[in-house]
Amino acid sequence: MPKIVVDVPEGYEDIGELLKDYVKEITAATPDTRGWRAVDFAKFERAAEQSAAKLERETLRRLLQSLDIDGERVWIGGKEHARVGRYKATYSTQAGPVEVERSIYRDAGERNGKTVDPVSLRAGTLEGGWLPSAARAMAHLMQQGTSREAEATALQLGRLPYSRSSFERVGQAVGGLFEARRLDVEEALAEGETLASEVRAVSVSLDRVAVPMEEPRKRPRGRPRKGAPARPVARVFRMAYCATVTEHDGEGKALRTVRYGRMPKGSADELCESLAGDVAALLRKKPELRVVQLTDGAPELASLLAKHLNEETVGVKPTRLVDFWHVAEKLGRAALALDAANSAATLARWKMQLANHSDAAATICAELRASGGRNLRNGDSRPVHEAITYLENHGDRMNYTWARANGLPVGSGNVEATCKSLVGIRMKRPGSRWKEATGERILHLRALALSDRWNAALALTLAPLRRPIRLAA
Repeated sequence: MPKIVVDVPEGYEDIGELLKDYVKEITAATPDTRGWRAVDFAKFERAAEQSAAKLERETLRRLLQSLDIDGERVWIGGKEHARVGRYKATYSTQAGPVEVERSIYRDAGERNGKTVDPVSLRAGTLEGGWLPSAARAMAHLMQQGTSREAEATALQLGRLPYSRSSFERVGQAVGGLFEARRLDVEEALAEGETLASEVRAVSVSLDRVAVPMEEPRKRPRGRPRKGAPARPVARVFRMAYCATVTEHDGEGKALRTVRYGRMPKGSADELCESLAGDVAALLRKKPELRVVQLTDGAPELASLLAKHLNEETVGVKPTRLVDFWHVAEKLGRAALALDAANSAATLARWKMQLANHSDAAATICAELRASGGRNLRNGDSRPVHEAITYLENHGDRMNYTWARANGLPVGSGNVEATCKSLVGIRMKRPGSRWKEATGERILHLRALALSDRWNAALALTLAPLRRPIRLAA
């Protein structure tokens, strides 16, 4: 059998032995590939994965052990700390838990203060032992699905061999760290991102979407029935916010979208400040960008964006448009009420007018008034009346002809899609219900992942956990 020689640093001799064991284990598990028989290759893959995980754990354990500082006194954050003992602790890696012996220190000026250890501080561990890479991976699985699904996915991947409760705890901890540092992280992300050369405009959109919430419910009067919950809750739907900042090329095509979300009790003003901050950062990189504000007809949404996204806050005057497709939807119902047989042709004509004539909103509104169908009813609604009201209220934001001529977007489809991908897919599953705080953290993490900001954001979020330590003289 051929032999090779591997040089390892002093103190890492056992890693060399583990390498030998790894080769022996996978050699023993290697199937007989001679002849024509089928091979259970999955069995070999599992054996190789398990052997590699063992080698990975020992390598990480050795590195963690090297981070330990064993002295009577150390300096941490400008304060002297005294050693109070040495104990073993478990650290959680993607390959599984490892055990390390390390010293424990306490602020020399506090009699019963909190203890810290050099290994955790120097490595930047989370929640008392979760290594950064493992914490990031677990949080990513939590923004994708439930803790049960995260645990099942990890089992199939042969990584992160931890329980459902661990996934929930770590995911919430990572989300909480981001939430605490959100403003600084978002600012750094906006400043650090590269703007593509073909970007000519940026659109900002805001919308609302229902989220199932868990809220306390009053107990019925009288003696509670047997087995009744001590703290009854109700599942109710409240309106959360979704928002997008989208970069567009010279033809109005979306190139990249950054997504945001807030739970029902979250601050809509803070959300809009984040949008304005992103736009201002883009304009610093390319001052000639056009800015478009796109919403549906809800006055609250348009007012919120106008309050935070204006010439004073971002340096340019945004073009304010109401979403073209919401207008078309209103007009489609009116056309159907007036003449069902020809409604498709009527709607197509109106849409063509809106796209190509600057006075189209006023012209169509006059046509609807003259139709005599203002009081036509479809159940509880009056489609023609509603279309007239919509055109009257928002006609000044329907200059689609100018927008199209200048290569600007006229539809808020990006935020509509975000309502589904950010909230609908993850948070509106059958039977699900959320608390405000825990839901907000998952919403933030999911928005980062859907915005392709995950790696950069988590690096900025977890970096402050790492702290230098030195021995006291």
